[in-house]
Amino acid sequence: RLSPLSAATAPKIDSIVNGVQLGCQSYSFRDRPLDAAIKGMIEAGLGLCELSGQSHVEPSPATLGGKASDPAAREALRQWRLTVPLSEFKAIRKKFDDAGIRLFAYGLNMTDSFTDAEIDRAFEMAKALSVGLITTSSTLSSAKRIAPFADKHKIKVAMHNHANVNDANQFAKPEAFAQACAMSKYFGIELDIGHFVAANFDPVDYISKEHSRIIVLHFKDRKKDQGQNMPWGQGDTPIKEVLQLVKKNKWPIPCDIEYEYKGTEDATIEVKKCVQYMKDALA
Repeated sequence: RLSPLSAATAPKIDSIVNGVQLGCQSYSFRDRPLDAAIKGMIEAGLGLCELSGQSHVEPSPATLGGKASDPAAREALRQWRLTVPLSEFKAIRKKFDDAGIRLFAYGLNMTDSFTDAEIDRAFEMAKALSVGLITTSSTLSSAKRIAPFADKHKIKVAMHNHANVNDANQFAKPEAFAQACAMSKYFGIELDIGHFVAANFDPVDYISKEHSRIIVLHFKDRKKDQGQNMPWGQGDTPIKEVLQLVKKNKWPIPCDIEYEYKGTEDATIEVKKCVQYMKDALA
C-alpha cells in the first residue's frame, strides 16, 4: 500500500521569498520520523530540505543496543553505514520528490571516529539521494581525510560551525573555514549565523567578504558570549540583516531554518513562526 506521501507527486512547493530561497534542516523536526517531518515541512510551506542523517536516516544508538559512546553501538552503526542498501536512499529521495520538496543536501557529521570506508560510503549515500552536497559538523583533522574523497566523487562538502572557540580543531573561527577551503576545491562553508554570533563574530561582515565560499546559511537566534538559543527576535543574531544582505546581492545561497530553541508548541508551529519571521524580514 502506498503511503499518503507517495500516492501522487505533489506540485513543487515554492519557498522563494523576494528572490531568497528558504528551506530547513530536517533536524528541525527531530522529534518525529521522516514521513511526519516531511508533512511538517509541507505544512510550513518549505520547498527545500537538507536531510539530517542522524535525525531521519540512521538507526538510533538505542536500537543498536546502547549509547552513542558505547564501542559496540558505534561499531554497529559503522556496519549499518557500510551495508545498508543504497536503494533505501533512493526511496527517501522519492518521498521528497513526491512531496514537492527539493532535497539538496545530506547532513552527515563525519567526525574523527569515521573510518575511510565510512567517509567513502557517505559520498555513495549522497549520490543515491541525488544530491550534490554533503553538510557536516566535522573537525579540521577529519576535513583533511575527507578532502581526497570529495575530490574523487566530485561532490561538494560544506563545513558547519559551532561556537567552541577554545578548540583549534573545531569549526568555530573564520580561520578554520579558511584552512578547510584550502584543502579541496569541493570544500565550502555552511555558516550557522546563530553559532557564529555565540562565538562573538559578525555574520554580516563575514558573509559580505566570504559569500563566494558559503554554500548554505543556517538560521537560529543565539545570544553572544556562548549564549542560549532563543526564540527568534530575542537573541543577538542579525537574522533580518543577513536575509536582507542575501536579497540585496541576489546571492543564490539557501537560507535554512534550524529550529533549536525550546519552543512552547509543536515543532511544525514553531518552524512556521520562523518562516513568518523570515518572510517579514524580507518584506
